[in-house]
Amino acid sequence: MFVRIVKMGFQPDKIDAFFENFEANKNQIRNFEGCLFLELYRDKNNTNQFFTYSYWEDEAALENYRKSDLFLKVWGETKVWFNQKPEAWSVDKVVSLE
Repeated sequence: MFVRIVKMGFQPDKIDAFFENFEANKNQIRNFEGCLFLELYRDKNNTNQFFTYSYWEDEAALENYRKSDLFLKVWGETKVWFNQKPEAWSVDKVVSLE
């Protein structure tokens, strides 16, 4: 399992459209084969900054998602609302405390 973190900055007038799009697709993304967890975060100070945080079984599962019609549709709709280049990190969880 590994974690994927994606940072996205949106044009302020496009945030509602992003929320609508995320709401419409979040369950399909979360239930995509190999996706184990999905959350969306919003920066407290820079409120046009969002982060997705997801767990994937392995890199192949994420790549299958990134090649899927679902991803191509969602990303195609989302990227036109960006006001900066998105950033993404694939990381291994080292320690988790609950």
